[in-house]
Amino acid sequence: MQNKQKPRIGSVAADTMTVEQRAAADIVAAGPRQSVRGPFAVLLNSPGVFAPAQALGTYLRFENAMPANLRELAILVTARHWRQDYEWRVHSAIALDAGLNHAAIAAIAAGDQPPGLTGQEAIVYEFCRQLHATTSVDDAVFARAERLLGPDGVIDLCAICGYYAMLAMVMNVARNPLPDGNSPFGQNPTG
Repeated sequence: MQNKQKPRIGSVAADTMTVEQRAAADIVAAGPRQSVRGPFAVLLNSPGVFAPAQALGTYLRFENAMPANLRELAILVTARHWRQDYEWRVHSAIALDAGLNHAAIAAIAAGDQPPGLTGQEAIVYEFCRQLHATTSVDDAVFARAERLLGPDGVIDLCAICGYYAMLAMVMNVARNPLPDGNSPFGQNPTG
């Protein structure tokens, strides 16, 4: 089912930006993202949220020490939990490039246990799955994640899940459709 509803909150057009919005957009355009798109185009409606959110996102996505395959796996588990089409579409391609196997990505999209995960990936998957499903993780899962990532890495992993959950909430509430209108989950994320 395609989302036929109109967007509730649109992207901020370049020719309508305030001085504050323009300054925030210029910072993003000069950084690793190189442009304001997706959730950032919607977040720009509130420059006070936009600036610190994009700074946190820059750290979590481009600067933390977690290997890319583990980071992208955490993002995919979060996008799937929130049924967030845009984040899924962008990060499933990045996850594939980072070495996550196609069958695992497809299984996560379907809501199934992903096959073929490495030992490290299995730890991150279970940590994120449990965190989203139960709002915490059990002691055994925590201990495995802490051995793998250290205390700082566990904090970064929690922050990745929380940050991408926030982006998913914004995009799901704003109802910004994918350019082709097709949800990778078979229905609109809010339905």
